[in-house]
Amino acid sequence: MLLLRPFQLYRNVYRGLSPSVWLLSGVMLINRCGTMVLPYLTLYMTQQLRFTVQQTGIVMAVFGSGAVLGAYMGGRLTDRFGFAPVQLYSLFFGGFFLLGLQLVSSFPGMCVATFCFTLLGDTFRPANSSAIAHYSTEATRTRAFSLNRLAINLGWAVGGGLGGYLASLNYSLLFWADGLTCIAAAVVLMLTLPSPQINSARQTHGEAATSTQSLTPLPPASSPYTDWFFVRFMGLTLLFVCSFVLMFSLLPLYFKQVLHLSEARIGLLMSLNGLIIVLIEMALVFAIEQRWPQSRPKFVIIGIGVGLTGLSYALLPTSQWPGWALITILLMTAGEILAMPFMQSMAVARSNEQNRGQYMAFYTMAWAMSQLISPFVGTQIVGTAGFSTLWWVAAGACSISAIGF
Repeated sequence: MLLLRPFQLYRNVYRGLSPSVWLLSGVMLINRCGTMVLPYLTLYMTQQLRFTVQQTGIVMAVFGSGAVLGAYMGGRLTDRFGFAPVQLYSLFFGGFFLLGLQLVSSFPGMCVATFCFTLLGDTFRPANSSAIAHYSTEATRTRAFSLNRLAINLGWAVGGGLGGYLASLNYSLLFWADGLTCIAAAVVLMLTLPSPQINSARQTHGEAATSTQSLTPLPPASSPYTDWFFVRFMGLTLLFVCSFVLMFSLLPLYFKQVLHLSEARIGLLMSLNGLIIVLIEMALVFAIEQRWPQSRPKFVIIGIGVGLTGLSYALLPTSQWPGWALITILLMTAGEILAMPFMQSMAVARSNEQNRGQYMAFYTMAWAMSQLISPFVGTQIVGTAGFSTLWWVAAGACSISAIGF
């Protein structure tokens, strides 16, 4: 019987999620399994196209700019035309644009092509989040977003590993794999996702649930950009994500240059992050929701998660012991699991059916902006004051965010 308990727990964790939520996560998994161009884009530009480091940095900044604008447009288009066509056209045309991206070799052309690709691709994110919110209930929403994150992390693990092998053969294979999986995801979405029907009874239930789970008892504003409570919420979120994304940009460099870890060990540590999320996150979220009062907002849980991320950065300057790398990844992963699913579900709870796309776009834009801000500011701090200063700054930003939540 003891051996059956873990299986019963995981069965309960996944119970109650609608078929459409599973479908959307499956589409995300297909899409992320083919996400191979982005992780190797800097290598492609420097080694294959012979761009300078400065030129590569400019292209990545353009990439971030396209992501910000794409997220904003995706929210507007979702509220105007619905989440189904926005997801479909984003995946379909983004896939074809990826196939054509391999034909661009000049620096100005790469800037324009990268901007257009991310502009098309990032309209998908707020539409996908709106779809998950629509096909889930208040009781299952956080788990629905956790399932989507599970698909993202599992897809990244598969795509990242396979992408390295394909890149060693021919960089063009990355564009073919990424583009074709986007198109395949669009086809699956078009053939299987049911037409969204807003049931009046469910809408009434959703509005009632939102009143207990929203960021404040006041009704949602018509626009997230004039909803000052939500603006403050997103300000705290931006502080956190600007610190968190250092995990994928400058933390591996620190592991290599300061802790003297090999590329293989760094890769294993990064894979460990995704593996833990896949195995633990949904079960932990389910356990928290079972024990947390439904009427009480989950700011405390978010704050603890953000605080754990800050603690992981604060430990790094204290010693150059290589074991800190594993401890840092474990703390960051725990913080990510606690903070991110509840951040996203509470952002949804602040919105309604008419403006959900814009709220999800605002949330997505915080992540896109962090890709612009964090690498630039982080490299400047490292260049002038060293890694230790950067980690203290990141820990301080997380502390402010955690206290704010």
